[in-house]
Amino acid sequence: MNKIKRTEIFTRWRDANPKPTTELQYSNSFELLIAVILSAQATDVSVNKATDKLYPVANTPEAILELGVNGLKQYIKTIGLFNSKAENVIKTCRILIEKHDSQVPDNREALEALPGVGRKTANVVLNTAFRQVAMAVDTHIFRVSNRTGIAPGKNVLEVERKLLKFIPAEFLLDAHHWLILHGRYTCIARKPRCCSCLIEDLCEYNKKTET
Repeated sequence: MNKIKRTEIFTRWRDANPKPTTELQYSNSFELLIAVILSAQATDVSVNKATDKLYPVANTPEAILELGVNGLKQYIKTIGLFNSKAENVIKTCRILIEKHDSQVPDNREALEALPGVGRKTANVVLNTAFRQVAMAVDTHIFRVSNRTGIAPGKNVLEVERKLLKFIPAEFLLDAHHWLILHGRYTCIARKPRCCSCLIEDLCEYNKKTET
């Protein structure tokens, strides 16, 4: 795929959704961090249902730490892997209090040092909370990048690097959100909804299936 096609793809997505953002509900960088930690192998819908009850009670590192692991579990037990996530969130809250003055750090190294925070989670926080150029490649973005031909790669890191390299600079800040929304609602895994796709004529997928 060439630059002209990529530019047109992201232009169409931007025209349709000028200010894309995460579907996780949050009001500050700490709430976003916790929501993203909880969202691993879980849907945003399930996380939002849990945090809708949790955040009115505890939405600071101190308040969640005071709940303790067992107290936190009562709010997140409907989310997959809630036992390990509760442990990680409590440990993360303690580190934020002790090392970061209860603030979410705005750099990758410090974020990835937090329990339950890997590269993808760090990228989401850097991009969404701090508006830094970062590409969090999940299953949706990996699929869309390969299927469309925007940035094909054999693993998530390769796709991440290609996306950062090939996406025109004017779209980079919001590209993560457009890609994930496209994968979540249009370019779905089993039966992509090509008939309702904004970029069907630019996508490499139909060309592959025709040959």
